[in-house]
Amino acid sequence: MQACMQDIFGVVESKTEVAAERAYVTTKNGIISGALPGGSLLSEVAVSADLGLSRTPVHEAFLRLAAEQLLDLQPRRGAVVRPMTPSEAADVLAMRHAIEAASAAQLFGKGGPDDGVRVAIDENLARQRAFVADEDVDGFVDVDDEFHLLVVRASGNPIAEHFYEQLRARQHRLRNLLLRIDPANLRSSLADHEELAACLRDGDADRYSALLQAHFDLYQGAL
Repeated sequence: MQACMQDIFGVVESKTEVAAERAYVTTKNGIISGALPGGSLLSEVAVSADLGLSRTPVHEAFLRLAAEQLLDLQPRRGAVVRPMTPSEAADVLAMRHAIEAASAAQLFGKGGPDDGVRVAIDENLARQRAFVADEDVDGFVDVDDEFHLLVVRASGNPIAEHFYEQLRARQHRLRNLLLRIDPANLRSSLADHEELAACLRDGDADRYSALLQAHFDLYQGAL
């Protein structure tokens, strides 16, 4: 009987964990994509009903998102989506630039990207062009992130990759905010990526560094 009860509790725990993860991922994606903009008031009851879950996993999801500074929990009100302030956005851009500049320097220092990375970058750029042609911000945000991550990973610096991953949610949120301000930002961003890729192919480290700075200046100017 004891073994059976352990099995039952194990299943219950597993289902609760799965439900909490679903509530967490769904809510986080809404915040990052901008579907749940800063200042939005979220209710555990409403989110539970929307997702067909009990309140417990939603409460656990809200706690995780609060720990990640994406939600502010307010007694008797629910949770409020934290806006990304200009100061936070500037800090994210500064950290991204530091990581990517260091990664690029290491990559050029070891001879530049190998053939596999070059092919991956070319394929990524083709997808970027398609999303820009369709004015698909959601799709472009994903391949934009992938483009920069390809360079960070190619550097062979696991610490740089780790910190890049830590910033990833904030980066996604910031990209969504900035690229939706003006549709022209999509084309400007693609043009920057095309030039950065050309520098990687040509082994032009100095021009890459200057272009990367200009690329981040574009985002800073939109804040």
